Amino acid sequence: MGGLSPLFAPDRVAVVGATERPGSVGRALVENLADFDGEVVPVNPNYETVCGLPARDRVGDTDADLAVVAVPASAVLDVVREAGEAGIRHVVVISAGFGEAGGEGAARERDLIALADEYDLNVVGPNSLGVIGTPVGLNATFAPRAAPAGSISFLSQSGAFVTAVLDWAADHGVGFKDVVSLGNKAVLDEADFVASWGDDEGTDVIVGYLESVEDGRRFVEVAREVTPETPVVVVKSGRTEAGAQAASSHTGAMAGQDRAAAAGFREAGVVRVDTVQELFDAARVLAGQPVPETDGVAVVTNAGGPGVMATDAVGDAPLSLAEFGNDTLERLRDRLPEGANVYNPVDVIGDADNERLCAAVDAVLDDDAVGSAVVIAAPTATLDYGDLAADVADLQARHGVPVTTCLMGGERARSAEDALDAAGIPNYFDPARAVGSLGTLSRYREIRERERAEPTTYDVDREAARDVLERAGERGATRLGVEAMPLLDAYGIPTPAGEVVDSPVDALAVAERIGDPVVMKIVSPDILHKSDIGGVKVGVAHEDVYDAFEDLVTRARNYQPDATILGVQVQEMVETESGVETIAGTNRDPQFGPLVLFGLGGVFVEVMEDTALRLAPLAESEARAMLDEIQAAPLLSGARGRDPVDEPAVTEALARLSQLVTDFPAILELDVNPLVARPDGVQAVDLRLTLDPDTL
Repeated sequence: MGGLSPLFAPDRVAVVGATERPGSVGRALVENLADFDGEVVPVNPNYETVCGLPARDRVGDTDADLAVVAVPASAVLDVVREAGEAGIRHVVVISAGFGEAGGEGAARERDLIALADEYDLNVVGPNSLGVIGTPVGLNATFAPRAAPAGSISFLSQSGAFVTAVLDWAADHGVGFKDVVSLGNKAVLDEADFVASWGDDEGTDVIVGYLESVEDGRRFVEVAREVTPETPVVVVKSGRTEAGAQAASSHTGAMAGQDRAAAAGFREAGVVRVDTVQELFDAARVLAGQPVPETDGVAVVTNAGGPGVMATDAVGDAPLSLAEFGNDTLERLRDRLPEGANVYNPVDVIGDADNERLCAAVDAVLDDDAVGSAVVIAAPTATLDYGDLAADVADLQARHGVPVTTCLMGGERARSAEDALDAAGIPNYFDPARAVGSLGTLSRYREIRERERAEPTTYDVDREAARDVLERAGERGATRLGVEAMPLLDAYGIPTPAGEVVDSPVDALAVAERIGDPVVMKIVSPDILHKSDIGGVKVGVAHEDVYDAFEDLVTRARNYQPDATILGVQVQEMVETESGVETIAGTNRDPQFGPLVLFGLGGVFVEVMEDTALRLAPLAESEARAMLDEIQAAPLLSGARGRDPVDEPAVTEALARLSQLVTDFPAILELDVNPLVARPDGVQAVDLRLTLDPDTL
């Protein structure tokens, strides 16, 4: 399994802080290790034995390959150092009192990280519930219940969530290979375990509960390598937009922390779900069923209502109702009574016995248009759920087509689930959940088949762009506007002719060079929304340029007397009647790095919030996919008789922008709004960006 194998399959475990005291973590750890295949060595100088096992005074005397540490926080560092000196490379720190406990605890956690680096230790925690490895009977946790064995490996940022899941799993036929409570993730984090389990032949599916991702870029790189062979399913909490409230750009506000994570998971090939129920529904079907070859679903039922519910659920999933071939329809007509519906969804009628229902299942599974199937049955006197479960399991194995079931009812259904569980077929009371699990298989097929394209790079003038940013840094500017348009020019993103001037005389000279009429905008890093204060004038004739300049400056001064006024931009008029105003922006997420956003732009951008988000840098194919993702995509392709915009030009502008923000980490946020897309190309009409002066 790789470098972390001894965490879950050690030969000897030292429990540091083991004790006989009832109700203590140290005692629970020793008792939970009673079924461990290897040797357990309690460590406590105050005991000769703990729970009947000979105790040692020091962890260095145990010759263990895994140390589980449950001592007061103040003593943890000494124990970890001693373990490192003794050659114990794998340590689980149960103890709390570290980064979650304020300044002193944070300092202690930094010291723990330094020790791990010094001795090359794999450290889980601190503040961890522990680890479980079911193949060797390892339960190095203080959870009240052990994990049932299976092929799912589970990581969680919440120890309490682990205890709840273990309790639930035992009653729902969900089994685990390895389990880890990540705790504070001081040393080992989610990326380490995904990488390790990806190489583990005993792990069929990786599932996780996360509240944060420590190093988003590394997680994406690791998961991208793992997910084509081993599915990764994650539920991540913290989906609110509170983290985006301090953002100063449209892009920053709309990207948000959760949307950044969603973009990262998508890039990584991770299946993200919203609830715990969805997490284990996905895990069970991915662990137990093959990946479908097509999105066509067959529904076979003895009850019309649940069949309709399943049909509705197919419409909500990335699936479609399969269209049966003529041979399948003939087989169904031969085996079903006259009143039955042989079309999808197949209704075998309520008086059907096992033979009739299974004949229909056999027929549809043999159809090439059927990628998967859901079998729905309401309890009747003519059906035996136990026999039905066994027959469906045999049919699924014979055809190799993924199947989920919805054997509705109470005790009768539960008694049949053992046979279904043994065959890896999930059973649900709700038809929508049965269909949703098949949708997860379809999503995973798309992940497996996805070909990652390398980021597109262009011949750009990096030195000219650097000069723009360094000049801004020299004058102490952290927010730039249209005065930074040469930045876009340097990266080949088309901009209208224009210039920033500081006098009405110069404004008129520029206007005469550009042509009549022009657009004039106040230029101030302190005034973010120019249109809100009348800071933009469109269609200014040459004879009005002088007065327009004075009026714009006056409005700005009246709105914010202490604002820095850099001047007025005089810009070429951009024809927008035949175009679509879009927004192209970038934002730098603390975990996932630079992001690119695209969507419907103009003054309504924050109202509509019709946007797509990706990690930068972009391949042109990914940039192109962003255009199709937004709801306004028909406007780009020529809705209601309009000419389609130049989509390759939009795609290229997005990819060039992603190269810009990747090349210059000092750019924290950037908005091109609007980026006017027309049939003959694109033009970046307005610009706003935020800089980090420390990285210039």
